[in-house]
Order: sequence, then C-alpha cells, then structure tokens
Amino acid sequence: MFSIDAIMTTDLITIAPSSTLAEARALLQEHRIHHLPVVDADHTLVGLMTLTDVLAASDSSLRDEGSRIRAANINISEVMVTDIATVDENASLRQAALFLEKHKIGCLPVVSNGTLKGIITDSDFVAVAINLLEQLESSEPDDFDEAGAA
Repeated sequence: MFSIDAIMTTDLITIAPSSTLAEARALLQEHRIHHLPVVDADHTLVGLMTLTDVLAASDSSLRDEGSRIRAANINISEVMVTDIATVDENASLRQAALFLEKHKIGCLPVVSNGTLKGIITDSDFVAVAINLLEQLESSEPDDFDEAGAA
C-alpha cells in the first residue's frame, strides 16, 4: 500500500492569515498553483485559499472606481476557508483519491498533529495515472504479428 507521502508536495507555498487578498493572488499567479494553505507562525494549518476563493472574493472591475474594494485591503483571515478536509500523512493513496472524488475537491492538505506537512492535489493523482498508464503500455507486447512476417 502506497501512502500519501509518496506523492505529496512538500515544498509548499503558504500564506499567513494576516496577508492580503492581493498577496494571495500574486502568489497563486507567480507559482502557477491553485491551492494556498494558510498557516500561522507555528506552521499550523488554519485555512485554505483556492484560486476560486480568490476570484470570488475579488471585487469586480465593472464596479464604479470609487466604490471598489481593493484586494490589498482584504485580509486572508476574512475570506479563507476554515472548514478544511485534511488527510494524515500515513493514509493510503486510494483513500485520499476516493475522498477527493467523492467530495469533488481539488486538494487535501496533509497534516500531522495539526502541523502542515504537505499537500496532495487532483493533479498529483493525474501524474500517478499517467505513470501507471506508461508502465502498462511498456509492458504490453508489440503489435507486430510474427506469423505474418515474411
């Protein structure tokens, strides 16, 4: 049985609850990621910001310039998701995949005693699927029909 730590991302980009929505947007764009764990000074997971959350909390550019709420004036703590599904680092990959699929979520922060250790995303499972497919394809016999060879 493979465990989560076999494929989880451990080189994490995180953000503090006191950071702003503008900072979250910049991190997501700069690192080309969709999930941003929110951690306190002790690296304890306290929330999560997704690209969808950032876009939903952003003010529309269609609003009148004078009445717009600036992303630099919105703290992450005001808009972050705090009811977060997490997974223990010793859980099986199958359990995590089934959970993501059942609840239609894109990531599971990996925690140990409340401390963020990594993150596993639907993209990680796509990479696993690609790897397995490549292994299957390389183990299949060639389509060459020796009986028909001259």
